[in-house]
Amino acid sequence: MTSNTKGRSGTPRSQRQLRVGEEIRHAMSEVLRRASFNDPHLEGVVVTISEVRVSPDLKNATAFIVPLGGGDMTEVARAFNKANGFFRKELGQMLRLRSCPRISFEPDVSFDEAAKINSILHRETVQQDLGPRDEDESVESPDGHNEADD
Repeated sequence: MTSNTKGRSGTPRSQRQLRVGEEIRHAMSEVLRRASFNDPHLEGVVVTISEVRVSPDLKNATAFIVPLGGGDMTEVARAFNKANGFFRKELGQMLRLRSCPRISFEPDVSFDEAAKINSILHRETVQQDLGPRDEDESVESPDGHNEADD
C-alpha cells in the first residue's frame, strides 16, 4: 500500500477512512481469491489491490489495481468496473458497515512512477552529484565547526 495519507483536498485522511480502506482491501482480496469471472479480460488475470481510498463520508471507494505479470491495466480496470456490482454485493455481506461504498477501480501507476524515479536516480549525471565528496573539501557545519578538521 502506498503511504499517501492525504486526500485530493490536501487534508489528511482520518483514521477511520484508512481503517475502512484496509478492511475493504482485505475483503476484496478474499473475494478475488474465491470468485471466478466470465469476462474474457479477467480470465487468468491475477490482480493485486495495492490500495483502497475511501471518501470522507465512506460512500465511495477507489481501488487501485495492478495486474501481475503485465497486461493491459486499463482493460483490466474497465472489466473490474463492469463487475463492481458483484463486488459491492459480496463486500456488503462481508463488511460490518452501515452501507457498502460504491467502488470504482483504477490502474495503479505508482509502481511505474517509482521505477521512473529509480531510473532517473541511477543516471550517470545524477550519480556524479551523489558521489562521495573529496576529502580535502571542507564543509562548515551550521555551528561553525569545520568537518574536514575531524
